[in-house]
Parts: sequence; structure tokens; C-alpha cells
Amino acid sequence: MKRPHSLIDDLEAADSESAVAMATLISATGSSSKKIGARMLVGRSGRLLGGVTIGGCVDAQVIEAADALLGSGDRRLLAISLDDDEAWEIGLTCGGTVEVMLDRIAPRNDDDPLVAAHAVVRDVLARDESAVVVTTLDGPAAALVLTEDGVCRGTLGSDESDVIAAEIASQVAREGSRVDTIAGRRYFFERHAPPTTLVIIGAGQIAMTLTKLARELEMRSIVIDGRDRYATEERFPSADEIRVGMPSEIVASIPATRRVAVVLVAHDYKYDVPVLRHYLRAPVGYIGLLGSRKRGAAVRDLLREEGFTDDELARVHTPIGLEIGGRSSPEVALSILAEIVAVRNGKRA
Repeated sequence: MKRPHSLIDDLEAADSESAVAMATLISATGSSSKKIGARMLVGRSGRLLGGVTIGGCVDAQVIEAADALLGSGDRRLLAISLDDDEAWEIGLTCGGTVEVMLDRIAPRNDDDPLVAAHAVVRDVLARDESAVVVTTLDGPAAALVLTEDGVCRGTLGSDESDVIAAEIASQVAREGSRVDTIAGRRYFFERHAPPTTLVIIGAGQIAMTLTKLARELEMRSIVIDGRDRYATEERFPSADEIRVGMPSEIVASIPATRRVAVVLVAHDYKYDVPVLRHYLRAPVGYIGLLGSRKRGAAVRDLLREEGFTDDELARVHTPIGLEIGGRSSPEVALSILAEIVAVRNGKRA
């Protein structure tokens, strides 16, 4: 399975640069098309990687400030006020302010606290785990990494700040990246987590829309079907992987973690039942089965006779998806992904 992308990957891509300016979007009023934590690297050579917004006036100002930073070497917190027209240009619904943190980084300097922190993040993501990186927003750069198993790496400069940061990080791990204050100083708390992997059994019309919407939601998608005429790159250009063969055999090779969501939309007993046998006792985060309540009950009865408990069978969401009254394939796909997001965020679905 492909390893999640990290900042270190971008720094390695910019390894030929003696120094880069790293711009990080840390806050934005209104609703932005770029999430908090979006980054852009600006190299001495003029090379650009990524972006803090969808382009336009903000990125232009960030690039200008980054060029100046590469000469001075100082950190800088850039606050950009926008009128309604400028805000609309970059994806905000109304005028407001965006804040961008600018740091000068030597990609090959492992002693840099930011480089060291994100090297830890890369290793954490490779283990399919999450972490929160806490960085200072004023004064010298410092970084603290807190992993989901409670391990701390680095420091913000004092034991007291590190302890308070760890308490805030537990909230950020659930709710998302944000700026917070400790003892009058502002810090950026950034959540890093592997993407949800959407395992789709059945390469029909619903699956086609699922892969398109999954990409917008930054989910990885794996389409599995035994029919090579259905499971093709032409039909699924948005899928991260397409696998042709017996689904029950293929899913056995996919690591089962709580960040895996299994969606059975083949509507075929010979696919559905063996795959459910595999996943009902696996630690996946979501299992959904396409079909009516009657069909869902029949599948549960069959598996109950094989020894699966009511608690295990209750993990299957069927009928699949949130009830939004949809009938078309895109509407069903939307309801499925909405339910996955609700379950992932601990909401009732």
C-alpha cells in the first residue's frame, strides 16, 4: 500500500536547494478550500512546491515574503487581510484574514527542529498511526511531536509548556489543527493522520462516483471486482488502486486498520458474504452493505448461523449510507461517504 505523503517527501524533492522557505497556513476566517496546515515550499532557485491557498493574491504575497525570508533568515508570521472580492478569489466565502507562518529551512539539516519533527511524522504515518506537531509561532523555532500512543519527541523549551501542549494535543487529535495559547504565547497544533482507505467491493456505477468523491475528501480508494471489463482505469480514473480477482482473496492482503472503510456495493452474495466473514472480526473502522433491510437481515442470519455474534453483525451498516432520500447512483455514493465521515468523527450514523 502506498505510503502517506509527508513534508519530508517534499523536502527530499527540494534536496538540491540550499535553503527553502516553508509557508504554512495556520488560520483562516470563513470557509476555505484549503485546509489549515496547507503548505508551500519556496526555494532559492525560485522553485515552488504546493500552495497555501488555491492561488491568486495570497500565494503571490506569500512568495514575495518567502523570497525576502530566504535572504534574512528570520521567521515571520504573515497576516493578510482580504476584502470580499479577494476572499472569493482564493476560496473564502467572505472577507477576513489568513495567517501564514514562514520558516527558513535547510532540507538536509537534520538538526533543524522542524525537519526533525516531520521526520518523526513520516515514520508515524508509515505505521498507520497519527501524531500532532506543536510549533512555536514567535521566537526561535521549536517543535514537539505527540503520537497517538503518548510518546513525546522534541520540546517547546520547558517541561510546563510540553505538558500543557500534550493536553491540548489530545483534543486536536480528535477535532483538527488549530492555533492555541500557552502562557500567553501562541502555538500551532497540527494533526497528521493517514488517510482513510476506502475498500470498494464491486465496480459498478456507485463505485465510480465513490472514487471521485473520495478523492475530494482526501481518501484513498481501492476498487475490487472479479470482472476485468468492469474494473478498468478508463472507468475508474480517480481510483488509487484497481484490483481484479476474487474479492475475498484480495482483501486478505490489505492491512485491516481502523482507518479502513469497507463498502460492499456489488450486491452479490458470492462477493458479500466471504468479504464480511473476513472483516467482521477485523479492526476496520466501517463496514457498509448495499441492499434493503430484508437483504441485510438475510445476510446477517446466514452469518449468525456460522457463529458470528449479534455485536459483530451490528457492525454492518445496512441499508448503507445516511438517509438523505437519494435514489441515483451519485446520491447513494454521497450518502455512503457521509456515513463514513460521521462514523469516523464519532457522530451517530
